[in-house]
Amino acid sequence: MGGKQITESIRSVSLWIGMQIQVWLVQEPDGITLIDTGIGPMGRSIVKEIERMNAGPLKRILLTHGHADHVGGLKTILDKYPVPVYMHAAEIPYAEGDLAYPGKDKAMSYVAKGILQPLPTLPGRKGELAVLDSLAPYFTPGHSPGHVVYFHAADRVLLAGDLFNAKRGRLIPPRFTPDPDRALRSADILHKLNPEQLQVCHGGAVFSAAAKLDDLLEQDRQAKKMAEQMKARRGKKAKAGR
Repeated sequence: MGGKQITESIRSVSLWIGMQIQVWLVQEPDGITLIDTGIGPMGRSIVKEIERMNAGPLKRILLTHGHADHVGGLKTILDKYPVPVYMHAAEIPYAEGDLAYPGKDKAMSYVAKGILQPLPTLPGRKGELAVLDSLAPYFTPGHSPGHVVYFHAADRVLLAGDLFNAKRGRLIPPRFTPDPDRALRSADILHKLNPEQLQVCHGGAVFSAAAKLDDLLEQDRQAKKMAEQMKARRGKKAKAGR
């Protein structure tokens, strides 16, 4: 585990355990914002990286969602830095164990009650999320009910959690996603923001992500078209056999 410079303002800490798990540290004028906390063993490495940056105290933790590989280091980090922890309001009951995540048989608590705060919203703007220092949150459900991505406009980097996975700079649909169609609709945020660099938890950096999304959407359309054609052929064969 170690730190890596992404841009002048952003560093990452990652661990490989068959796949990459990555979190991000964003330098603000008066401290650091952490996005996601990885799995439990990553907590100490994240604390060490904050100290190594020597860029002021940790100010807050922003979570993309509440799955175990994104909140596992939370306790270790909060023991050292008792800072506010934010998550989308729609995600909190799943992360705290009040509701079972879609696709799961039962509810599980990933974060103890009393730690999570809902991301602040703008008054009178129908749930639009407020900017937090250099980071603008955007609601991107699909992989989970309250998934959020964070856009660093100055560096044109989208810190995207599990909006996608990536491999060798290519977009891959995120694994373990109960509503893939909704996740693809949420991915339109790439067209809206057109980031220079997309960073995901599992797979690292993707450049020109909006164009690569268009390729992925076309592949998805073709796959669905072929599936419909095969279904229609099977229907015709079944009728002919009667």
